[in-house]
Amino acid sequence: MDITEFKNSLKDYQALLGFDYGSKRLGIAVSDLMRGIATSYKILYRSTWEKDVAEIKRIITEKEIGGLVYGLPLQMDGAEGEIAKEVRVFAAKMAQEIDLPYMFWDERLSSSAVERFLIDEVDMSRAKRKKVLDASAAAYILQGALDALKYKK
Repeated sequence: MDITEFKNSLKDYQALLGFDYGSKRLGIAVSDLMRGIATSYKILYRSTWEKDVAEIKRIITEKEIGGLVYGLPLQMDGAEGEIAKEVRVFAAKMAQEIDLPYMFWDERLSSSAVERFLIDEVDMSRAKRKKVLDASAAAYILQGALDALKYKK
């Protein structure tokens, strides 16, 4: 689903859930109900598929989620590598469990940008960065999508 189709499928006053995919950790961010600001929410340490889905469904209900945004880690030349393929498989499998519109958002350099910010602006130690990086990257990804959605007709 492209960004225009995604935007047109969303209902008013529902938040979006953003993901920074990892095979061991899933960074999760949520937007406000007006879809203006993304906030890091949590890092989901991956377990069984059933437990992961149950936790995501819980968040969807709790945060009034109306759509999902998956960070798609494209290579610098725009090609999709193995991890991007894993993200697409994960999203397709999730779509079988959760009936919400979803889209992919180019996440090239999102983790690098967030890490640079945490080092330069916050002066955060490596140990502390590791605890927040995935969720912060998810917020960075989601904010990029939110900003783009504002300008789509």
